[in-house]
Amino acid sequence: MCSGPVGFAADRRRTNPAPNPSELTSLATRPECATSYPAPGNISGHASAWDVAVTHLRGATVVVTGGTGFLGSHLTGELEGVGARVVAAGRDMYDLRDRDAVRQMLDDHAPDAVVHLAAIVGGIGANRAEPGRFFYENALMGLHVLEGCRAQGVKKVLAVGTACSYPSVTSIPLQEDDLWSGYPEETNAPYGLAKRMLLVQAQAYREQYGLNTIFLVPVNLYGPGDNFDLASGHVIPAMVRRFSDARAVGITEVTLWGDGTPTREFLHVRDAARACRLALENYDGSAPVNIGSGYEITIKDLADVVAGAVNFEGTIAWDATQPNGQQRRRLDNTRAREMFGFAAAIPFDAGIAETVDWYKANVGSDQLIPMAGPRR
Repeated sequence: MCSGPVGFAADRRRTNPAPNPSELTSLATRPECATSYPAPGNISGHASAWDVAVTHLRGATVVVTGGTGFLGSHLTGELEGVGARVVAAGRDMYDLRDRDAVRQMLDDHAPDAVVHLAAIVGGIGANRAEPGRFFYENALMGLHVLEGCRAQGVKKVLAVGTACSYPSVTSIPLQEDDLWSGYPEETNAPYGLAKRMLLVQAQAYREQYGLNTIFLVPVNLYGPGDNFDLASGHVIPAMVRRFSDARAVGITEVTLWGDGTPTREFLHVRDAARACRLALENYDGSAPVNIGSGYEITIKDLADVVAGAVNFEGTIAWDATQPNGQQRRRLDNTRAREMFGFAAAIPFDAGIAETVDWYKANVGSDQLIPMAGPRR
């Protein structure tokens, strides 16, 4: 049974093979960059949220787990911009692996809505080094947060998953209905499966308890405030760090992992924050929803873009003995566009330039930290 949308301010209750280059979607022509949205319709039997009342965030209390992190800090600003009172719950405030700490968080703030972003994350290297931790801690946090929200009577919960949950071999673009058609790519399967379990829990709690839980599946995020640590960062911040460090100390060759042929889709973190806000306001369905830009680029081309943005003029080498990860990744973003009007707005080149500028101003490049290649 699905619970309906709630006006928070008015009612606050407290209890595959490598692609042909011609297949890659052009940044300039992708439909997600359109400034006007098509008329919303029905997806997989779920009525469009545009057909029902809007959830009002002005005056609502929203707890954002992971609220001091990369996406969380941007989402906090996005929600405050529409008048919500946001509690950015970082790991220093509440250990979400502890059921009592989750209960305390909800008792302390009595939120109208909870956005669950907190996660143990990393690239290929980190996932390979600690697969058990990535599965256990991510699954545990999800279990405790959703159960706590059920017990507390939270009116709406937004849970955020990952594109790593998709099967390693499936058709492109990746559609939400394909999530269960196979096993995730091995290098990050434990993390991806923990997030699939979060979706299962969200749908089960909606059915049995009427907990209004929605679930988004974002692609790789990037932008200002990203994690530039070489051991745990993802591919774009790791490349920014590697090329910046090399340029700073005069290194003329940077070696990256894999052969450069895999593709990825990237979404600017501010676009992702806006997608979360739109979904929280307008979507009340049980079906998962992809969140992406629609722009697919090879890792080799990405390296050229990032190297150019940091003015690295040396050679880029590839270590094919290291894993590529999933060969292709691009989402079908139709559902987000039709269900709550989301379309990416920040051009990729502009987003990369902004990310590089933020890195130079806030992190710097004091010394080169050797590493075989950026995580993906």
